[in-house]
Amino acid sequence: MPIKPSIEHHGAKTGVTGSCHQLHIDNHHGLLVDCGLFQGQEAGNSRQSQDIDFDISTVRALVATHVHIDHVGRIPWLLAAGFTGPIICSRPSAKLLPLVLEDAFKLGISRERHLVERYLNTIEKRLLPLPYNQWHTVVDTPQHRVAIRLQRAGHILGSAYVEVDHNDTRIVFSGDLGASHTPLLPAPQSPEWADTLVLESTYGDRNHESRADRKHRLKDAIDRALQNQGTVLIPAFSIGRTQELLYEFEEMIDGELPVILDSPLAAKFTAVYRELQAYWDEEAHVRLQQGRKPLAFDNLLTVEGHHEHLKMVHHLTRSARPAIVIAGSGMCNAGRIVNYLKAMLGDKRHDVLFVGYQAEGTPGRDLQRYGPQNGYVVLDGERYTIRAGVETVGGYSAHADQDGLIHFVKGMKKRPADIRLVHGEELAKQALMRGLEAHGVSLVQA
Repeated sequence: MPIKPSIEHHGAKTGVTGSCHQLHIDNHHGLLVDCGLFQGQEAGNSRQSQDIDFDISTVRALVATHVHIDHVGRIPWLLAAGFTGPIICSRPSAKLLPLVLEDAFKLGISRERHLVERYLNTIEKRLLPLPYNQWHTVVDTPQHRVAIRLQRAGHILGSAYVEVDHNDTRIVFSGDLGASHTPLLPAPQSPEWADTLVLESTYGDRNHESRADRKHRLKDAIDRALQNQGTVLIPAFSIGRTQELLYEFEEMIDGELPVILDSPLAAKFTAVYRELQAYWDEEAHVRLQQGRKPLAFDNLLTVEGHHEHLKMVHHLTRSARPAIVIAGSGMCNAGRIVNYLKAMLGDKRHDVLFVGYQAEGTPGRDLQRYGPQNGYVVLDGERYTIRAGVETVGGYSAHADQDGLIHFVKGMKKRPADIRLVHGEELAKQALMRGLEAHGVSLVQA
């Protein structure tokens, strides 16, 4: 008697990180969609949160929706647990994934060169890049035919939502959906139909500012920095948000104000973004035809080595020259941004500008919460008083907002009877559920 397909969530079920969803086809066949790290408060005991504590013996393939660490960061542990199948992703993601996983391996497992190279060689052999909008069969037996198709998700370069056809049933995993006005990338288009939808809900309880409004607020922050002779610190994820910001800065900043990209990993990703211009949207191609360089403009400075990084921190702290600094990590829990924060939080000339989601339990969330009241934040075990300005421009989230998520569902010709909300805090899920129901979408399962 065949077993009805079922979905088991091994992450991002009650929070926003650690995305990992297992589709069980029967006792011998299944798929894993994403295998990401937990971050912030959700990480708990970091070693335990990385463990693959579920049965993977039936997993025939891993499908990576995109290369953010909370969607792919547990891949080293998945391989160590015995997974031998292909890693399926879009063609752009296949270019980016080795860079992400190399960094994760060095941070979490080992920096020994021979181990890193052996690991990356394994990744390269396992990668199975697929073009968008093309079906690929992963299971073909007398009882089960399972095929998948990747569609553009508009979140970061290479991001995809996954359509899974099993016999006469269609299951869609949204991955992370992009905002409708994300720079560089086309907006996601709704699938034609689905019986079951696993839908992210990160911003299910709010709507973003318009692109015009957020650009205006971004320009205001830059103008204040010029007036205060200070630095605008932007904690940003190496891939996605950073490239979008560079794209906006190229248009709005003249040559007087340096934009400093202090992240070797972000610089590598930006180079890949430039290589993959074929996947940019129409607006970006118009800029290229005009002879502009959206991700390589003249006043963009890249900081490589650690010594150069420390010199830049010292220079900007001591001098009165205004600048914009983009550095990781995006939630201020590691990376070069921490050194800037330690040096500059006590000086009101400077500003910290958040352009993305800050998970509970991260220094970024604490800065958002306590910065406006001149509170303090703990960095590397020490308290730092916050005198610098702290603000958030929410419209630069790479995630769809409530309207975008509802539009994704409403755009289907045949809407799903079963919607499972993941990748969101409980209040966001509940708000999105109410929003969907208000638009006539019923049978929503959180």
